Amino acid sequence: MSSLTVTALTKAFGTTPVLTGVDLHVPGGSFTALLGPSGCGKTTLLRLIAGFDDPDSGTVALGDRVVAGEGRSVAARRRGIGFVPQEGGLFPHLTVAGNISFGLPRRQRRDGGRVRELLQLVGLDTVLADRSPHQLSGGQQQRVALARALAPAPSLVLLDEPFSSLDAGLREETRLAVSSALEATGATAVLVTHDQAEALSMADQVAVLRDGRLVQLTDPRTLYRSPRDLDVATFVGEAVVLDADVHGGTAHCALGAVPCQGAVADGPARVLLRPEQLRLSTPGRAGAVVARVRSVDFYGHDSRVWLALPDGGTVSARLDGADLPSVGDDVAVTVRGTALAFPVSGPAEVTAPLQPSA
Repeated sequence: MSSLTVTALTKAFGTTPVLTGVDLHVPGGSFTALLGPSGCGKTTLLRLIAGFDDPDSGTVALGDRVVAGEGRSVAARRRGIGFVPQEGGLFPHLTVAGNISFGLPRRQRRDGGRVRELLQLVGLDTVLADRSPHQLSGGQQQRVALARALAPAPSLVLLDEPFSSLDAGLREETRLAVSSALEATGATAVLVTHDQAEALSMADQVAVLRDGRLVQLTDPRTLYRSPRDLDVATFVGEAVVLDADVHGGTAHCALGAVPCQGAVADGPARVLLRPEQLRLSTPGRAGAVVARVRSVDFYGHDSRVWLALPDGGTVSARLDGADLPSVGDDVAVTVRGTALAFPVSGPAEVTAPLQPSA
């Protein structure tokens, strides 16, 4: 396994800048997700790391070895990197075994033991070795693509939105199989995704890109609980964002007086809460704001309740699937835990996590 270090990386296509000074460190043996909206530069960054394109400036290093920048560019095939493209990219004229062993030395290609080992590693039955790619499901094809990437024992594996074409159930099953296989090999991995749940559930650290810049790099829990700014906050999960006035560490907003986390200056602010922090009860509770239920989205394991506030605003609450209110009900809304406040003049640098009260 090797660490990955990207330093001051830039890339433009014509007069359009795509990456503008990206710094990223991925420790050896870890899993990092590159998260961001379409057009933010995620795939371009992955291609520069893989060696499919050259940066305009900056460096890419695998361990102590610089593979791009400083006047050198190591060819993609010599970087020791495994790559799993979005659609798997299997060779249709080769069997599963032929695809997996494609990049191996001739002696290892003749030995079926390595293919069987890799099929088992990615959670596939070895009887699939003689099948053609078109005889496999989408999830099976992605696992074969991962097995092919892992076959030469690369120091780094890059995955470019490999689950985006799969349906929800198959996506989750395939994600688990891929995570287990990468963990078993100890390979360093970088995943490109725009799926927040995917990034938060799979990665050891998440790198959020926006407009060609890396705006936050941290572990999933910190990213969700202490996003750097409101744009990051609303991108990585559902958010309740309200105008507020902060006085003495308390935000006064449409949901009442809510304590803020960290040190926040007095004055106008925008406060962030997560829908799961809102608690609903029968009206009459002291200190609670009364809201009316506008709609209920039922998902089975939990539900989202949309609430009309007295000031005309609308917020959502996340509840478990039982004892849900009905549309038109009046409910008392209280907040569990603290709010993250961002002064209107600019983002607040708050590092304390969201802590539910006892």
